[in-house]
Parts: sequence; C-alpha cells; structure tokens
Amino acid sequence: MSAIVQVREERHDGTVVAVVEGEVDTASVGEVAVELRRIAENKLYRVVIDLTGVSYLDSAGINLLFAVGGDVRARQQELHLVVGPGSPIERMLQIVGADRTFPVHASLGEALAAMP
Repeated sequence: MSAIVQVREERHDGTVVAVVEGEVDTASVGEVAVELRRIAENKLYRVVIDLTGVSYLDSAGINLLFAVGGDVRARQQELHLVVGPGSPIERMLQIVGADRTFPVHASLGEALAAMP
C-alpha cells in the first residue's frame, strides 16, 4: 500500500473489519479496492469497513463503497460502515445517501454490537 492510504484486516468473533486510514481518492482507490474486495469476499464473516481513520474520500472512494456493498449483498451479507460523528466523511456519505444504503455506526464497538 502507498503511504497515502493503508488498509488492514481485523477479525472480531464472526466479523471481519477492514480498517482504512489515509486518503481514498482517484490515485489510491485501486489499491484500496483490491484490499477491500479481498477482505469482503469471505463467506463466513460479517463485514465492517472502519472509515474513522480516513481523512479524505472522493467520488471514486464512494463508488468503491457502493460496489463492495453490492458484492457483499450478493452473498446475502450486510456491509456496515464506521464513520466518525460530525466528520467530513460522515457528511459526504449523507449527501450521497450511503447512510440510507448501509448501516453507519459512530464506533467499531457500536457496529460490532449491531451485527446479528
């Protein structure tokens, strides 16, 4: 991964968490896409993408979230997002309606507690 963005995988019981940190934009979205799809392709784990460490998210990153969400839904799973309350990322997701498409949580603990 480039210095501009990092993606790491964590596992919490039956949930896989993709923790994204840095800037997700046109320049980095390809790298992020490879990692998110690899993490989200599991068939045994629920999926959470933690965006609290993301400092910038452009339309390429938003499109990626919708694409990964579609992949996850095709496997009868649900994608949950973690976004810092009051952050620019939260506002951006509200503008494009992602908060109505995916469950959005203020913390990883809240997301994990909400998983069935």
